[in-house]
Amino acid sequence: MKSTEQKLTGHFIGGVQQYPVEETSITVRSPVDGSDIGFVPEGGQKTVSLAVSCAENAFSKWSVVPVKERIQVLLKFKTLLELNIDLLCNSIHNENGKTISEAKAELEKGIEVIEFAASLPQILAQEKLEVSTGVECESVRVPLGVTLSITPFNFPAMVPLWTIPISIGCGNTFILKPSEQTPLTPVILAEIFKEAGLPDGVFIVVHGKQSTAELLIEQPQVKAISFVGSTAIAKRVYTRGTEAGKRVIALGGAKNHLVVVPDADPEITAKNIVASAMGCAGQRCMAASVLILVGDTGGILDRVTELASSIRTGTEMGAIISAKAKQRIETYINRAEEKGYRVFPDGRNVSVEGREGGNYLGPTIIHDVNPGDECACDEIFGPVLSVLRVDTLDEAIAIENASRYGNAASVYTSSGSVAKYFSERVSSGMVGINIGVPVPREPFSFGGWNESKFGAGDITGMDGVRFWTRLKKITTKWTAEASRNWMS
Repeated sequence: MKSTEQKLTGHFIGGVQQYPVEETSITVRSPVDGSDIGFVPEGGQKTVSLAVSCAENAFSKWSVVPVKERIQVLLKFKTLLELNIDLLCNSIHNENGKTISEAKAELEKGIEVIEFAASLPQILAQEKLEVSTGVECESVRVPLGVTLSITPFNFPAMVPLWTIPISIGCGNTFILKPSEQTPLTPVILAEIFKEAGLPDGVFIVVHGKQSTAELLIEQPQVKAISFVGSTAIAKRVYTRGTEAGKRVIALGGAKNHLVVVPDADPEITAKNIVASAMGCAGQRCMAASVLILVGDTGGILDRVTELASSIRTGTEMGAIISAKAKQRIETYINRAEEKGYRVFPDGRNVSVEGREGGNYLGPTIIHDVNPGDECACDEIFGPVLSVLRVDTLDEAIAIENASRYGNAASVYTSSGSVAKYFSERVSSGMVGINIGVPVPREPFSFGGWNESKFGAGDITGMDGVRFWTRLKKITTKWTAEASRNWMS
C-alpha cells in the first residue's frame, strides 16, 4: 500500500489510482499544524462517467458471487485493517486533527459494522413456505446495483465503514465520494480492499467537492445514496435523489441535550458530560452541546467546569478541521459573551507549542443561557457546551423536544422511573441513560429523528441491509396438486 506521505493521491477506479491531467487539484491541509499534506484531483464528468461505468460492469459479476464468498473478502479486509491500524490512525489524525486514540476508537466502531456484515449469509437466507399443496412461496433479498455514499470530514473511516461492508456484502458495487477535507484515508481503505481480494470496480473512490457529488447523484446507474453531513445539505441530497427515483438516506445535523436531575451520580455524570461535549473537539453529530440542569444538582457543574478546564488541547483534545470552521465557532462564543453570558472555561486564543499553524480551540462552557438563544439552538459543531437551568424534568424535556433536530438526548439519574419517563417522552432517535454519546452498538442501528435524518429506516444494522437490497418474491408450482384451488 502507498503511504499517506505521498503528495498526490488519485481517484481509486478499477483497482488503481487515477490522476486525470485535465482536472484541478484540491489541497489537503492538516488541521494539526496547517501544513499541506496532499493533493487530490477534483472529479469532473469524465471521471464520474468512468467510475459509474466501471462500477456497473463490476456489478454484473460481483452480484452473482455467493454471499458466503463475498463475506470472505470482508473478513480478510477486517484482518488487514487491524494489521494497518497505525497507518490508518496516523492518516486520520493528520487530515482530520483528532487524537490517535480517537482515531482508533473510530476504526473500532467501523470494524463492528464489518463484523455485523459477516452475518449476512444468515440474514439473507431465503424464506420459503409451502402455501398450498404443491405450491411454494419464497422471498429473496437481492442487490440494487451501483450505490453511492457521500461522507463528511469528521469520521473519514467510520462513516464509510457504516455503509461499505453492508452494501458490497449484499452484492452491490460502491462509489464513495469522501469529504474533500479528508480524502486520503478512504484511498487507504480502497487499497486494503484490493489487497483483501475485492475485485476491481466493486469499491471506487471519487474525489471532489459539491459539483462532483451532484454529478454522481445525477447518474441514472446509481440506484441508492447515503449521505452524512449538515441538515441543509442532507435535505438537498434527499430531495435531489428521490426526485430522480433513487433510494436515499441522508443524516443531518444535531443539537444534543444532556439532562441532569438531582439524584445523578456526581462524579460519573461530570466525567461523562465532559467526554461527550469535548471528545473529537465536539465535531461529531453525537456530541453533547446543551447541558440542562434540573433543580439543585449540587456541585456537578463545578466539577464539569473543572474537568473541562484541565483538558490539554493538542494532546488530549485535537484540532478543529479548518481555520474557517474555527472562526465560525468562535463567532458563536463572541456573540454569547456580548449578550452578557459568562464564558468559562474559554477556549479562544489557545495555542499549541510547535503547532502554531494548527486550528485549535480549547474546551468552552457558556453559562446560564436562555433556551431560545442561538448557542442553545444552532449546531455549533465544536467543543462548546451551553448550560441551561430549569425547575422540572418536564421543562427539560420540552426544551429538547422544541429542537428542530432529534439525533440524541441523554438523562443522568439514579432512578429507573425517571429514566423510563424521559426515554418515552423525548423526541430523539437515540436516547442515553447515564451515557452522553448513546451510539447504538451493532446490530442496533444508527439514526436520528426530525431534521437529523431524511429517509426511512436507519443507516446501519438490519435497516442497512434493507436499504441496500430489494425484496423479490417467487411463487413456484412443480407438482400436480391433490385438489384444485384458486391457484390452479
